Amino acid sequence: MRVKIIILILFIFANRSYVYGQSTDSVQVVDEVEEFKPEHLIVPATLITVGALGLTEYGYKDATRSFRQDIAELRGDNYFHIDDYFQYLPAAAYLGLDYIGAPARHSFTDRVLVLATSWLSLGAIVNTAKYAIKSQRPDSRALNSFPSGHTSTAFMGAELVRSEYGIGCGIGAYAVACGIGFMRLWNDRHWFNDVIAGAGVGILCARIGYWMLPVWKRWFNLDDSKTAIAIAPYYNNNTFGASMAMVF
Repeated sequence: MRVKIIILILFIFANRSYVYGQSTDSVQVVDEVEEFKPEHLIVPATLITVGALGLTEYGYKDATRSFRQDIAELRGDNYFHIDDYFQYLPAAAYLGLDYIGAPARHSFTDRVLVLATSWLSLGAIVNTAKYAIKSQRPDSRALNSFPSGHTSTAFMGAELVRSEYGIGCGIGAYAVACGIGFMRLWNDRHWFNDVIAGAGVGILCARIGYWMLPVWKRWFNLDDSKTAIAIAPYYNNNTFGASMAMVF
């Protein structure tokens, strides 16, 4: 319960659950972050491909099972389910780091649009893959193991932090994301290749969020100086969420 309360406080702090209207005069918008470049696909495509190879008999399926056994010997009966909550930390940091002094490249409104687009993309890709591939989880008969959604969420947030605040903050966010991936293995919820592919999906979805930002702003004629967003986070029955309203 103490961990849940701490995470809720951090989430509320990052989102400041009241109306924001932030002018672009106070931020440095870097177009290169939003511009699509083929080289942006190299890392996520490589991770997703390597992860998918682990599903095949010609890949490293035996190695993933051996690795699971090694983790089990280290773990014993000591499970730690902090990954269910800490997966959201990088995304919360993406929205709120500038309020504790880190210079953001985009306004709060832009960051909300990027995060929303990234999350919608992640949900579509991860759920489609899970129910199309039907890979069995290591700890149950559930057929929704590939790719790891928790890992995707964490790496999506980490890539958003790196893109928005630079490599210094990005290292911290990626350290959290790697920890989430390891905890999915430690808690026997995923195979190693699920985590690798999940990292790739998360990074890809972060890039999609930035690529789509100028499209949304053009389509909906958004002006940061005239746009306000209200976000109210909530916690109910072991579930975190947030409601959002936008005026433009």
